[in-house]
Amino acid sequence: MLTTDVHVQNHCRSLVWGLVVLPWIAGFLPSARADVVITPAPRGEPLSSLYKVSAEDRLCPVYNARVAPADTSRRHRAMDDKKNSADYYEMAAFTTFDMDAPARIAVSCPEPITAARILPSSLKIVPDIKEGTLSFTLEKPGPITIEVNGRWVDALHIFANPREAAPPDPDDPNVVYYGPGIHEVTHRQLGDNQTLYLAPGAIVRAVVADDERYSISEYSGQRNYEPTFLLRGKNIRVRGRGILDGSACPTHARSPLFVDGSEISIEGVIIRDSSIWTIPIRRSSDVTVENVKLIGYRANSDGIDICNSQQVTVRDCFIRTLDDLVVVKSDQGQGPTRNIRVERCTLWNEVAHALSVGAELREEVDFVEFQDCDVIHDKGREWTLRVFHADSAPVSNIFFTNIRVEESQRLASLWIGKAVWSRDDERGHIRNVAFQRIDAAGDPLRIELTGFDAEHTVEGVRFQNVRLNGRPITGADVTETNVHVRDVTIEP
Repeated sequence: MLTTDVHVQNHCRSLVWGLVVLPWIAGFLPSARADVVITPAPRGEPLSSLYKVSAEDRLCPVYNARVAPADTSRRHRAMDDKKNSADYYEMAAFTTFDMDAPARIAVSCPEPITAARILPSSLKIVPDIKEGTLSFTLEKPGPITIEVNGRWVDALHIFANPREAAPPDPDDPNVVYYGPGIHEVTHRQLGDNQTLYLAPGAIVRAVVADDERYSISEYSGQRNYEPTFLLRGKNIRVRGRGILDGSACPTHARSPLFVDGSEISIEGVIIRDSSIWTIPIRRSSDVTVENVKLIGYRANSDGIDICNSQQVTVRDCFIRTLDDLVVVKSDQGQGPTRNIRVERCTLWNEVAHALSVGAELREEVDFVEFQDCDVIHDKGREWTLRVFHADSAPVSNIFFTNIRVEESQRLASLWIGKAVWSRDDERGHIRNVAFQRIDAAGDPLRIELTGFDAEHTVEGVRFQNVRLNGRPITGADVTETNVHVRDVTIEP
C-alpha cells in the first residue's frame, strides 16, 4: 500500500515545513479584518476569468471548477460514456472566505451584468445592479450561487464559512498538516485520534503513481485505487479551509475521502473533481459531515454515499455533482443502515438523484430524514426525492421534510422492482414514508409510487402540506401508481 506524499514528505514538518512557511509569510498571509478573512490562492493555481469578487472591498481569489454541460445530451453522455467521461464539461467558478458578521459582496464579469439571481431563493437576497456590477449584503455564512444574465451552467458559487477555530499544531504527531501551497498525494491512511488539516490556501492534489496496485470495480470494470485519504479508526477529524482536488486522477480511480470508522467528523473543506464517489461512508457510526463543499462532473462522482452505517449527520453542505448527491445504501453482510440525517444542505442535481435511498438495498434501512434542504437545480433524468429499491431489504421510516425544490421534473418516487443494480433474487418492502412541507416548482412535476407484487409493497405514504407550483397537491398529481401501493394519504 502506497503511503507516499509525492510533493511534501512528513506533511510540512522540519525543513519542508520551513520551505512552505517562508513563501506563505512573503505572499500568502490572509487578508483579515473583524468580519472577513480572505486567503490568496497558492502560486501555480490557475484562476477563473469569469468573475471578479470582493468581500468588504477586498478581492477574493476565484477558482475554476469543471461542471456538467448545459446541453442535455452531452450531460447524459458524461454519465454513460464512462471511458471518456472527463471530456464532457463546461467551466463554472467558486470563491471562499470566512466571516463572522454581515459582509458586503461585489461581483463583476467581463460583460456588464444586467440581470442576476442569487440562490437559494429561500434566502431572499436581491442584488443591487449598477454600472454592470452587482452587490449585496451576505448576512451570515453559507453557500450561495449567483447566475448572471440568464446563464446558469457557468454560475459563481460563493462558499462563505463561519470563522475558523484555531488550527491544530503542525508539529503534533497526530496531525497530518498541509499548509498553504500545492501538494500531491497518492494514498494515506489516518487512524485513531488523528486529524487531517487542510489550511486556507492549501490545494492537496490527488495523483496516481505508476507503480500503485489497484483492483477492478465490480460495476464499471475500471481500475480502483486506494482512496486518497482513508479514515479508518476512531475519533478522526478532517478540517480546514483548503481544497482537495481530484483532477489529476483518471476517471474511476480513487475517492478523495473514504470513511470506515466511528466518531469521525469532516468539516469546512472543498472537494473538487472527484474521479469516483467523493465521500463514501461505509460500516461507520457517529459520523458528521458539516460545511463541506463538493463539485464534480465525471461519471459516478456521487457526492456523499452512506452505506451500512449508523448515526450519520450531513449538514450545511453544498453539493453539485454529476451522479447522486446524497444517497443511502446497504450492501449485503455489512450491517444495517440506521439513523441518518441530512439537513440544511444546498443541492444542484445534474443527472441522477438529489436526495435518495437506494439502489443497493440488501440490509435493513430504518429512519432516514432529509430536512430543511434547498434543491436549487435538478437537471436529472432520475428523481429529486426517491426510494429506489432493487433488492430485498426492509426499508422503513423515510422522511422528506421542509424541502424547497426550485426546479424539477421527476419530483418524487417510491419504487420496488428489478434493475441493472439488482443483486438479490427476492424483492423488498418500503414502509412509512412521509413527504412533509415540500414546496416544488417544475413542469411537469411527476410523482411515482410503484410496488412489485402483493407481497412486496409500498405502504404507509403520507403527503402533508406539499405544494406543487404554488398549489396544494391532490390525488390527481400522483400519476404513476399500481395496485401494490397501499395506505396513501394526502393532507390537508
